[in-house]
Amino acid sequence: MRAPSHILIRSLDRGAIVFLIAVGAIAIIVPLLNLAAPNSSLIHVSTYLVTLLGKYACYAILALSIDLIWGYCGILSLGHGAFFALGGYAMGMYLMRQIGSRGVYANPILPDFMVFLNWKELPVYWYGFQHFPYAALMIVAVPGVLAFVFGWFAFRSRVSGVYLSIITQALTYALMLGFFRNNFGFGGNNGLTDFKDILGFDVRSEATRDALFVVSCLALMLGFLVCRAIVGSKLGKVLVAIRDAEARARFLGYRVESYKLFVFTLSACMAGIAGALYVPQVGIINPSEFAPGNSIEAVIWVAVGGRGTLTGAALGAVLVNYAKTYFTSGMLAPYWLFMLGGLFIGVTLLLPRGIVGTLQHWTAGKRNRASAAAEEGVSELAAAE
Repeated sequence: MRAPSHILIRSLDRGAIVFLIAVGAIAIIVPLLNLAAPNSSLIHVSTYLVTLLGKYACYAILALSIDLIWGYCGILSLGHGAFFALGGYAMGMYLMRQIGSRGVYANPILPDFMVFLNWKELPVYWYGFQHFPYAALMIVAVPGVLAFVFGWFAFRSRVSGVYLSIITQALTYALMLGFFRNNFGFGGNNGLTDFKDILGFDVRSEATRDALFVVSCLALMLGFLVCRAIVGSKLGKVLVAIRDAEARARFLGYRVESYKLFVFTLSACMAGIAGALYVPQVGIINPSEFAPGNSIEAVIWVAVGGRGTLTGAALGAVLVNYAKTYFTSGMLAPYWLFMLGGLFIGVTLLLPRGIVGTLQHWTAGKRNRASAAAEEGVSELAAAE
């Protein structure tokens, strides 16, 4: 049996190494330019930009989780925003418990919204969230358990294709409606906000923002390595076989449902971690994160960057969200959704492999033509001799 490190090393091609180096360099340079460079300096990076880049890193992790199931296993989930939001709510519950008596109503146990709604005691499902290890466990466990239960019934019933996509969209919509209710115990429409500390550090300070950005980049690198190790192993080959010919893979004796369930659950856990890192950087989590449109937008990131490439998924998340940040702050803001839809249609028609997928295809084509030309030259030389 090969060691996991050997599998990981073999799975890292030149593009993957460049991606890891780039993310690592950004994780080091950006905080240094934020803390060390004077505010008047041209190379100074503002705290706003650090937070923005941290959000992009979280979105990239979410895009990786979608590419793992869609690009390599053919599972198109239009509800992955639900797992992202659940991880965010788990982190938000921990951050709310850290406020204590510093809230508006100075209640050491109940969050402000519960005091406002005349709640008399803390709900049972809020117990334990004052401890970070428990909250960290819930960040992974809640999305993972939901994905496992959902996938168990869906995959055993052999629901796939557009039907599975619709069901995942219905799942996130149902959760959104539930979290909008005040009696659900999660802040209703306003959600969870007004965070103070994380692990004893002021969540609003520059140093904490930089630390959260670095952790987000490290999580992105780790998630990328995990995905590369999976797709570069025998498991990854089985996933691709399921994607391309599910009936044939089942006929050959593979337990297709088990493979799908494993990768779907792992993907949900990754999305939950992304949501947990997202919340302390933006300072709020509310039911709008469950909106089906958010999940569809995440799928567009993957399609734009390149389905089945991993690096393309992360790149697509950054590029599309940068465009969103740029175009929604000016006179073009009302037309952003039309632009996003046009981008998706344009990429589907003109670059069906996405940006990175198209570049890889062109590079492979040039390499094959060069090899064919070299072999032809050798053959002609041998014939002349």
